[in-house]
Amino acid sequence: MPLTIETFNNVKGGNSFYKAISHPLAARKAVDLIATLSKAGPIAVYDPHGFYSGFNEFYDLSELNIVQSYVQDTARIGSDVAGHSALPVTELPDSTAKFLLIATFDTPKLQNHISHLIPAGCAICSLDDCRLDSALLTNKQNYLDNRNFATNFAFFRDSGGARTRLATANYWSGYGAGPITLHLILFGEDGSVLAEWDEKLGEGAASVTIDSQKVRVKFGLGDFTGQLFIHAIGVAGHDIVKYALDVWDDAGTEISCTHDANAWPSDLYAGLPAPRDGEEVALWVQNSHPAPIPAGEVGLNLMGNDQTIWLNEPIEGFATHRLIVNDFLPNAGWPAQIEVQAGKHFVRPRYEITSEQNARRIAHVNVERSDLVSDPGITNLENLMGKGYILPAPILPTDQWDSVILPTPMATCQDNLPIAALIIDASGQEVERHDFGKLPRNHKTALAIEHSLSGGGPLPSDSGHVELIYGFAKGGEADGWLHAVFRYENRETGHAAETSFGAHIFNTVLTYRDEPQSYNGPPPGLTTRLFLRLGYAPLDTICHLIYPASTQWHPTSETKLTLMGNDGTEIAHQNVAIPCGGSIHLRYHDCFDAADRRKAGDGAYIVVRDTTCRLFGYHGLLAESGAFSLDHMFGF
Repeated sequence: MPLTIETFNNVKGGNSFYKAISHPLAARKAVDLIATLSKAGPIAVYDPHGFYSGFNEFYDLSELNIVQSYVQDTARIGSDVAGHSALPVTELPDSTAKFLLIATFDTPKLQNHISHLIPAGCAICSLDDCRLDSALLTNKQNYLDNRNFATNFAFFRDSGGARTRLATANYWSGYGAGPITLHLILFGEDGSVLAEWDEKLGEGAASVTIDSQKVRVKFGLGDFTGQLFIHAIGVAGHDIVKYALDVWDDAGTEISCTHDANAWPSDLYAGLPAPRDGEEVALWVQNSHPAPIPAGEVGLNLMGNDQTIWLNEPIEGFATHRLIVNDFLPNAGWPAQIEVQAGKHFVRPRYEITSEQNARRIAHVNVERSDLVSDPGITNLENLMGKGYILPAPILPTDQWDSVILPTPMATCQDNLPIAALIIDASGQEVERHDFGKLPRNHKTALAIEHSLSGGGPLPSDSGHVELIYGFAKGGEADGWLHAVFRYENRETGHAAETSFGAHIFNTVLTYRDEPQSYNGPPPGLTTRLFLRLGYAPLDTICHLIYPASTQWHPTSETKLTLMGNDGTEIAHQNVAIPCGGSIHLRYHDCFDAADRRKAGDGAYIVVRDTTCRLFGYHGLLAESGAFSLDHMFGF
């Protein structure tokens, strides 16, 4: 059965209690607490906040001799808590228990409230026995403050010449944070701890790079494929750990990039492309919890088909399993897509595609929501919100790359997808419109941009972008959670990359629900701050910036590209102007000269800043061999 604990709520955000009990360091203490309680006499449970069931999701409490349970909320009296009908805590004096487990954190005040009710000789313990050490806390006064659990996971590999490199910066400094410390735990394929250490970020916008090869040397490790757990300490503003992750091989034939794992496990993920002929698609299932994933709880099914094929083997706590999609669904082929039944056991996973013709590449699936229903209001947005929801993606220079769009259902309510694609040149001029119509949930429709262009292309401006929008000419329903996979292929070398994302409303002062989204504060979000990591020599860096506008906005952007050294100092800057509704394709080596690039050095990055409009950005690396990567940038 899927985990029943709430990991994330789209109104309240992330659940800090979930992170508090599943944290790897808390898990070590929880095991000790359970061992102590298993040797104790009769135990009573006091569950004032309803946390006991969540704790039970991650740890085996079957050996505990629990004889009574108590609650504070009168509405919960009689409910099942720890296998017993819950009593009001006022009846605690009648308990025969020798131990009282208070199933919450920050218990001194709660314990004081019931001190007169605790039977004489009854020992007390609580989830405070599983607290992280004080040095790991940002807010030491309120343990379940979300900032105490600014954590995430990253796919991390150094094996057979395949490397990974994580890059991020102290973007919390813009919200008033001082120095940041990253506490890092590297888990091996079997879930064992291979290394544990701290990385310190300086004050200001200092960057950090975590290179798998350097980690391997530092700790004397052999080949490994696993996951890196990241805990940021000292954060301000928000509790999200964002990063860019590059994956490559020593031979120079393979480059991929992806980004942060979205730190809250979901029931479902979607947007996993089925293999083309000659391809192998592997899904990296990486357990985000200390408890094993039982056999039969992770599965795959074709989108729109309820027949699920389940993984019939367990995955140990924090372990990594390479699930071969071809073996599970041997008849599935591109452009079909696959749904992942995840049961809230792992954060957004990566998938890797390998073929004899193309170097392997890595990307991620997306959270498929089960809490949405169709929204009739979206069909009436045009008069007020123009294009409304827009999903923008690059069209890379058409003389070298092919660009393909695969719309992906990303909510369980999406039985149909009423979609149109607008093909737009760099100046913002719409060149073509392709109406997909009302795609069914199980559709197998991918659009090749060059085939859609009149006469087979190219674009008048060589590069540009595509916007997926809702199109209701043939009816259909919408919920605002419009997604697609965008695949790019170098037609000379066969190297490929893909990225995926969802739609937003862009650059209009009117608001609809929580759109246009803002990184800090309520909507509308009408400014830009993006992180552009830079490749190490001899690789060049691609940056493709798009200025989507749901309604007409400022005629051009006022975009500043600031080259930052790894210590957070400004090296140089360039200004660019992007037409409203248009885009720009940039290369690092063209924007900044060799002297500035040498001064910036390794670990440098660019901040893309615009106070006049919201841009959407994509980044990637480019090798002389034709190998390249592409993914969307993160904002903060």
